[in-house]
Amino acid sequence: MLHRGQESTDGTGGGELTVPMAWLYAEYIADELLRTGDLMPPTSFEFRAGRDALALTIFLSDTDGELSGIRVVTQLETWLSLTAYDQPWQDWVRERMAGLAAEATESGGPAPDLELAEAAWRWLQETELLAPDLNAVPGGGAPVGEDEGPKVWTPAWQLGLPLGHLAIHLF
Repeated sequence: MLHRGQESTDGTGGGELTVPMAWLYAEYIADELLRTGDLMPPTSFEFRAGRDALALTIFLSDTDGELSGIRVVTQLETWLSLTAYDQPWQDWVRERMAGLAAEATESGGPAPDLELAEAAWRWLQETELLAPDLNAVPGGGAPVGEDEGPKVWTPAWQLGLPLGHLAIHLF
């Protein structure tokens, strides 16, 4: 189907819609990793946070633009190191997004992958989810049930990142 003012899927013009394959593929890989880990129901906001954080990691770590099914297994260690607890993931995302935005501006062409990545990043930063307060149980007994105990509002990326990390481990 032709759409006026849009580039074709191969970037040569022609009025066709540009398909954001790199982002969609990164999101697919993230979704499969999380579903395999069976950590959260796929309909939950926590699952979405994990999927978006992991998809951003996958998409932004693909510096050559050649993310393929064959390379997924070889990239697991890279994704593990990027999502590790002691890594400045949020700063890394900002730097990579700025770099990709600069490249898109230089090329002058549409960047639908980047637009979807930016939307996911915005959601992860602006959305807060209610999560257990892991810092609030210093010496007392552990709560009996999952729904008991103190909870805090947490930015979605701070909840999604460890979920993505754990899903990679479980894969």
